[in-house]
Amino acid sequence: MPHGGEPTWPGALWIGSVELTDLQTTDELHLNDTDGYARARLLVREAGSVRGFIEMPIDDERIDSASALREAELLPASVAATEPKPLPRVSVVICTRDRPQHLRTSLAAVLAVDYPDFEVIVVDNASRTTATADLVRDEFADPRIRLLIEPTPGLASARNTGLLAATGEIVAFTDDDVIADASWLRQIAAGFALSPEVHCVSGLVPSGELRTAVQRYFDDRVSWSRNLAPRIYRLSDPPADLPMFPFCIGEFGTGANFALRREAAWRLRGFDTAFGVGTRTGGGEDIDIFTRVILAGGTLVVQPSAIIWHRHRDDLKALRVQAEGYGVGLGAWLTKLAFHPKTLVMATARSPRALQRLVSLAWRRPESSLGAAEGQPEDLGRETSTVGWLELLSVARGPWRYFLQRRAKAGLIPRAALDDAHARLRDSTR
Repeated sequence: MPHGGEPTWPGALWIGSVELTDLQTTDELHLNDTDGYARARLLVREAGSVRGFIEMPIDDERIDSASALREAELLPASVAATEPKPLPRVSVVICTRDRPQHLRTSLAAVLAVDYPDFEVIVVDNASRTTATADLVRDEFADPRIRLLIEPTPGLASARNTGLLAATGEIVAFTDDDVIADASWLRQIAAGFALSPEVHCVSGLVPSGELRTAVQRYFDDRVSWSRNLAPRIYRLSDPPADLPMFPFCIGEFGTGANFALRREAAWRLRGFDTAFGVGTRTGGGEDIDIFTRVILAGGTLVVQPSAIIWHRHRDDLKALRVQAEGYGVGLGAWLTKLAFHPKTLVMATARSPRALQRLVSLAWRRPESSLGAAEGQPEDLGRETSTVGWLELLSVARGPWRYFLQRRAKAGLIPRAALDDAHARLRDSTR
């Protein structure tokens, strides 16, 4: 991922990935653009499958391969994925709003993915200018791209627009501030190939930049950036290590990197527009769809080798806005669970553990990850220590925001729209 600027603290980490065979066959790894970075974090892969992360010192733009190999060999063994034959057609949906500078990089990376049959649907969601449309028209003359306009603000509404327009058997969703790995769609397809009952596949979302202390703080707080072990989740076989299952936060992945089987998603009537960035609730649409997939009897697969690199917010103001959105979205989602008898009974049995988890996240102090970052403002630790509490307190605002969004007629895709989508798809395949 291109750097968003110069490193701003001594603990900054240069980010990259390496194949195990490269460590075995070379004496040194040569890195680019290392000014200001003393250490590197490398994602180690073996034949494309994820082994894990190592952190190594940088010496004159180089890393000693022998030292890195010793660290890499301590990582858990990788799990090879089986690619289906033939590969299914995939529709990639990128939702964006007034961020053409981010979309340019993200869209270019998706178009460069190594996959034989895919389309890209860019959904311009309630933008205030024509900058997104101008960018797609003027800089990306690619027949695989379709630009759609969704005037109703909200990420769930935008994703529903992309879902209804998709022609692929698989619909993959990502954001406009990411870089897709070259094998992303092949690994997504491998996850679906495990079983016809797989209705959702999510991938790894590692930090693509750790240039600032705020980015490192966020990286340490979220769990989805470290989902390194392949997992299969289904309601009939609840995992013993997740007592809150299926009401999990982070274990199933995140909205920047997941895919749905199109027909299964249509049966669920898509995303609930009571949630999502751009609405009163500010988030939660990804947690909601993951849980609904499992509650409907579908299987959700976590496929770490399907990689999307993400650029985290790099300043405190943006981080606080994001934390507030996460908290409100979570509170809204919990309210939805409370107003459905089935999920209320299930969630109530798990609520003490859920409350304990929320409080532990809020109480976690950033010094555990940042250390005494030399050269940083003295109030950095104090400022970031309030972020967790802001997120927790924002949960309390979720119920009211949820009801306001419901009052505005938020909900699932209307059945008439699904019927039209089925008709268009039948016509296009005749």
